[in-house]
This record gives sequence, structure tokens and C-alpha cells, in this order.
Amino acid sequence: MNKVAFLTAGGLAPCLCASIGALIKNYYYIARDTKLIGYLNGYQGLLQGNVWEIAPSVQEHAEALFGYGGSPLGNSRVSLTNVENCVNRGLVKEGQNPLEVAANQLASDGVNILHTIGGDDTNSMAAELSNYLRQNGYDLTVVGLPKTVDNDVYPIAQTLGAWTAAEMGANFFLNISHENTTSVRQLIIHEVMGRHCGWLTAATTEVYREKLMQRHFVPEMLLTMERWDIDGVYVPEMKIDIEEEVERLQERMEKNDSVHVFVSEGAGLDAIIANYEAEGKEIPRDPFGHVKLDEIKAGEWLGKHFKRELGAEKVLVQKSGYFARSAAPNPMDLDLIKRTAAVAAKCGLQRESGVVGIDEEKNNELCLIEFNRIRGGKPFDVDQDWFQHLLEEIGQPMGVKTIEKELSGAA
Repeated sequence: MNKVAFLTAGGLAPCLCASIGALIKNYYYIARDTKLIGYLNGYQGLLQGNVWEIAPSVQEHAEALFGYGGSPLGNSRVSLTNVENCVNRGLVKEGQNPLEVAANQLASDGVNILHTIGGDDTNSMAAELSNYLRQNGYDLTVVGLPKTVDNDVYPIAQTLGAWTAAEMGANFFLNISHENTTSVRQLIIHEVMGRHCGWLTAATTEVYREKLMQRHFVPEMLLTMERWDIDGVYVPEMKIDIEEEVERLQERMEKNDSVHVFVSEGAGLDAIIANYEAEGKEIPRDPFGHVKLDEIKAGEWLGKHFKRELGAEKVLVQKSGYFARSAAPNPMDLDLIKRTAAVAAKCGLQRESGVVGIDEEKNNELCLIEFNRIRGGKPFDVDQDWFQHLLEEIGQPMGVKTIEKELSGAA
């Protein structure tokens, strides 16, 4: 009899709970005698042997998990290859190898199939663990599912939860945009998640405009499309001429008495870091070495600059991140989650390790992708027709692409 374990790790995305539910449902249908457990709080729970037994009643009604955001198992950010960090956090003892501790825990629990649900960091750890298990004679299969709202994992065309995050972000900002009526000369910064990739910002902007255009505006009561429309969208893949943008946005401010800007949290990051370092400030980083964007606050930095240059009387910086990433999946994502989980469960039972996703390098086939082909940092292709049309519609110059080499390689 097989014993399957699940763990979710990294930040939230609108797919974690539903992915667990879909996997449970698939095992219920195709291998009903499978015993299921979950490790609480991701790799942290695996290292600590913190197990949750999944009852048979859950298997019978797993579809109830489709309506929830977050993860019932809990998440954490733990790198199994960062030994020092694992020791400092009390997850392993001095002299222990976290990969060995994790492997022994899985063996002790009798697990022979492990499903990891997470982004590129989670699945890179799954790859390391899978390699360690194989090289050291453990009979255990690891199958990952790709979640990230950034949609930035090579070679996966669409990660789980990203569509929903864009829709939820648009809904969030549709309400926030009404704040332009609270004062004169107001600047509203809509900050969207996206460390290196602008896909979510661009997609959120696109959905926002689609929803905006469905409204019936009443110009006679000063309710115009122009006042609620987007004036600028900034993503990490484009280098914006700030002075040129100031001049363009000044015209918008004079005309509409407000300016709406959508910005990725990682846009302009290099300039902000350089500013921090020039002031002698320490750059906060997580265990994976990533800059902690919630402490850098790109939106606030941009807001301060534009406030001065545009003569804004009020600046409002709002982040949709936690609202968007905590949602339950929308119908499009739920369909992709169900299809992905079906393939993942079959691969697990066939003892094939890898990550299940829509493979851009195999004609967008939903299939098992080898761990060594999975990596993060895939940029958003700003040359796509729909994004070019968006920039044209809002009257924003394209600007200079900052990663032309990577974009050409990802096409």
C-alpha cells in the first residue's frame, strides 16, 4: 500500500488548498487504499516530523477544499541546503544535514510518494531532496505542483493561482480607485506583487481595465472613464524614463485631478537598492538571499518621488498582495488545478519524479517536467500584443527593455 505525503511551502497563492483537495480526490478514485498524510508548515514540518493524518472522511469530501484560499497544512520558507539557517532556527542540530534529516523522516513515516506544492524555491528544494533520495538509495518519489502568483517559472506557461491573483488584485483596486474622490491632486500607487517578473502587474492592469470598461460612466456627474483609468504601469522588465513620465503624468494630473499608477513591487529595485546603500542602510534578505520587498517598499519610494514632482496633495500607496494571494481559485485556475493534480497523482503512482505543468518547450503540453529544467526568474515578455496594446491605450511609451537577452530566450 502506498503512503502519500503533501506539503505546501513559500508564500500563499490561490491554489494551495484546492491542489491538496484535488490530489486527495484523485488518489481516492484511482488508489483508494492509499494512506495520506500532510507535513505541517512545509519543509519545517518535515524536518520536525510534524505530521497531520488525513482522515478517510476528508477523502470522501475533498472537493470542499476547492472553496478555500491559503493552505490547511500551513507554509514556511525553509531552504534544506542552507544548513546554517536551519541550525539557527532549531530545525536541525549542529552537524546534521537537513536533506538527510528530511529523507530519514520520510523513511521513518513510511512515505513513498511526496507531493510538494510551491514556487521555484519550493520545487528547487524538492529537486535537491529528490536527488539526495535517489543518490542514497531511498525508494521515494517526489512530484511537485507549480504555484506562484508571479507566473515566473521556466518552462511553465501558466502557474497555478496566477489567473486568480490577477482577478482579485483588479477587484481590490476597483474599490481603492474610488479614493480619488477624497481630495484634489491625488496620486494613487497600486502596488502589485512581482519581485523580478511583471506578469502579475500587467495581468492585473489588463483585468482592471476590462472591468472598468464594463461600467456605465456618467460624465454629467463627473464620473468619467478617464478619472478611473490607468495612467502608468511599471514592471521590472522595462526601464522607465522617470523625467519623461513626470511630464506625461503632470498633464494627466491637470486634466483629471488624479493619477493612477500600477507598479510591480520589484520595479526599479536596482535604483532603490543603490539609494539604500548610498545612505549606508543594510539591505534585508530572506534565507534564499532574496531582498525582502515588504521592507524595501518600492511603491512608497515611487510615491514620494512623484508627489514632489507632480505637486500631489495626497499620496495613497495600496498593495493588493495579501488580498489577492489568499483567495480561493477562480474557475479557470480550478480547472487547471484539477487537471494538474490528475497528472501528478498518476506520475506519483508510476514512481516518476518531477514537476507537473504546462510545458512551453513541448507545445504547451500538460506533463511531467524534469526537475533539472525547473528554475525561477522567468521574465514577463513585454512584447506580447495584449500588453503593447495596453500601453498604447493608456498613452505610455514602451521605454527600454531591461532584459532583452532573457526575453528573446524565453520566446
